[in-house]
Amino acid sequence: MSTATSIQAKAMGKVAVLMGGSSAERDISLLSGQGVLTALQSRGIDAHAFDPQQRSLWELKNQGFTRCFIALHGRHGEDGTVQGALELMGIPYTGSGVMASSIAVDKVMTKRIWQAQGLATPAYRVLGSEAQGDAQQLDALSITLGLPFIVKPPHEGSSIGVTKVSDAAHAQAAVQLAARYDRDVLCEEFITGQELTCPVIGSGADARALPIVRIEAPEGAYDYQNKYFTDVVRYHCPSGLPTAQEQSIQAMVLASYRALGCRGWGRADLMLRASDGHAFLLEMNTSPGMTSHSLVPMSARAAGISYEDLCLQLLAGAALDADSTRGKAA
Repeated sequence: MSTATSIQAKAMGKVAVLMGGSSAERDISLLSGQGVLTALQSRGIDAHAFDPQQRSLWELKNQGFTRCFIALHGRHGEDGTVQGALELMGIPYTGSGVMASSIAVDKVMTKRIWQAQGLATPAYRVLGSEAQGDAQQLDALSITLGLPFIVKPPHEGSSIGVTKVSDAAHAQAAVQLAARYDRDVLCEEFITGQELTCPVIGSGADARALPIVRIEAPEGAYDYQNKYFTDVVRYHCPSGLPTAQEQSIQAMVLASYRALGCRGWGRADLMLRASDGHAFLLEMNTSPGMTSHSLVPMSARAAGISYEDLCLQLLAGAALDADSTRGKAA
């Protein structure tokens, strides 16, 4: 271990890797958290696993943890709730703060902000509970959004509850599935083309986009099973896109990250339309996966950053929202 790494490790103090939790993405979070935990421990960090589903968050303060690496995904982990608790306890944490986390986990609110900033995102409609059984409104989706279109719960990730509707007759079943996970249902224009993802690390003016990953799934089925438990998906990093196009998309991703107020790290998912090469933002992940199949570590490797160094860099950037306002007049 180098002297620099040793000094940095001591400066990190006692670290909790938050993993598991109570969301629908619990299993993936456990995989992410274990990877991060092993990586940090390999660099001399005094890191410990901490599952908020099994222990009270207040134990973090009582047991002397000095910072947290958030490897939770979805609700009660990526949505600003855990971030708010850590703010109250004064324990710095990785990733975005309370407001950015709560906005980014809501795909509808995210799209509204991007649209207000002139950033391209697919057309959409939101179905509240009163509209989800309305045959006329469901039939109208194929006209306003075209076929096929995507139906998804706006607060879930990892493709949970997502359906591609190619026949209007199947819209009701798709909406019912998404409604199992969320009160509202997001129906979104389907962009035919290549699926891309682009991580960002850092904050504010220092944030930088990492190399784009181009995703090639069998028959376009980049679903929960194929994301995490098979090897049938092909990932291209470098992406193979022309340099100017990749740089343009990276600039768009940085703009989308800053528009939401993100910090620390994140990952934007996009579609590149086949007909004209136009990129559309789908969502921003503020606590991306860190499993063996995950895309941020893959992109980081292409940029010359090892998994272990990535984890250490993210941990070193742990902060509090309160840090940005401390000392300012009320």
